[in-house]
Amino acid sequence: MHLLTTVTTVAALMGQALSQDVPSTPFPTTCSGVAAPRYPYTIDDGWEATKIVSGLRQPRTILFDPLGHMLVLQATMGISVHTFGEDGCVNSTKTLFQSAGLNHGLSLSPDGKTLYASSQTTAWSWAYDPAAMTVTGQKVIVSGISQGIHSTRTIVVSPKNPNLVVISVGSNANWDTATIDPAAGRAIVKVFDLSAAPANGYSFNTGGKVLAYGTRNEVALTFDPNGHVWGAENSGDDFRRTANGQATDIHIDNPAEELNYLGDPEAPFEDPWFGYPTCFTVWEPSTIKDNTALKTGSQFVVAPNNTFNDASCDGKSRPPSLSFPAHMAPISNTFDAAYENMYITFHGSWDRQPAQGYFVAEVPFQKTEDGLYAPVAAPDSKTGYKNIIGAQSPGSCNSPSLTMSTCWRLAALSWDKAGEKLFVSSDNSAQGEIFVMRKKA
Repeated sequence: MHLLTTVTTVAALMGQALSQDVPSTPFPTTCSGVAAPRYPYTIDDGWEATKIVSGLRQPRTILFDPLGHMLVLQATMGISVHTFGEDGCVNSTKTLFQSAGLNHGLSLSPDGKTLYASSQTTAWSWAYDPAAMTVTGQKVIVSGISQGIHSTRTIVVSPKNPNLVVISVGSNANWDTATIDPAAGRAIVKVFDLSAAPANGYSFNTGGKVLAYGTRNEVALTFDPNGHVWGAENSGDDFRRTANGQATDIHIDNPAEELNYLGDPEAPFEDPWFGYPTCFTVWEPSTIKDNTALKTGSQFVVAPNNTFNDASCDGKSRPPSLSFPAHMAPISNTFDAAYENMYITFHGSWDRQPAQGYFVAEVPFQKTEDGLYAPVAAPDSKTGYKNIIGAQSPGSCNSPSLTMSTCWRLAALSWDKAGEKLFVSSDNSAQGEIFVMRKKA
């Protein structure tokens, strides 16, 4: 496939239009009353960062309304809205909606007038007034979502067709074997057309269309300029490879975390299976010694046999477009205004020593001659991304639970309405923080 080396005129014009929506505020170098960063970090020479909010409760998702106000979903608390002063710092904060059940999912319609959020079992919508910063008319849009160890329910709205809402649900265990059937309603990403929704909303398992299944825990979801969905997947833990009667621990560096092209929510793939709970992705092939043909990005199974082996995944499981080291836990992803780079937060590992992750990755993208978007790096690359800001000593980070750690736990990620400043959160329960970043001139 031949690749274009420049961003299309359409993408450039979209970026220009975005930057004209809301007057830009200065980049703050310090904000009065905001505590110093709780944990030390390093930052790429081409970027700068300032902490602008402290004292939040597990900030998991950030987005911006049409007037440039920052909406934050704080897990187990609700949704807050924050305004900015002329110095670029937050100058007011109010609770938009209080609910202990909200834990991650938050999205706005393209016109900024409808807000969506989710708990582990239910997704809702509200009418949102950006000027008054209020919500009214809470309505169930999807219910009956399965519960399990992966409790977040990412929800995003199509920028091309605002009637389409995409919701991701993870597996209910490390090995959720029932999810080989999409009817299980787990390890799956589904699309719901709200223009045809029942009065009481959809039932998750029986309603909507399957965009992707066999996605173990596709927490990060975003759209490219075509309105197609890209997901970043949290893969499995504690893997042992059993071949020729011998079991080998491969969990330190396998399986890889994945960047998956999930396709067009208006026309899903005919066979949208992405492998779980059977086919996984190699990060470090040298630890899988019984199959020397494997390389980074290859699909493998944990126990090959005469019925189904590594090669059986080819043509059945959709492989990732790019891979990342094991256990880094991608949480949010977003493109820059020109769609030249995707940015991904990695929450950080608990299942390996030394630990890894705890950073924001920049993944260069480009448009292909067939009109689709793809990472610049090949699927077998180990260098298709770079760390732009991360924990100072990630190898020594100790994270005994989802929100407890001796390092920050990077979660939310969003550009402001001008497309100039990138906002990132840490949802460490010791102190929820938000930082603003920008590229240096």
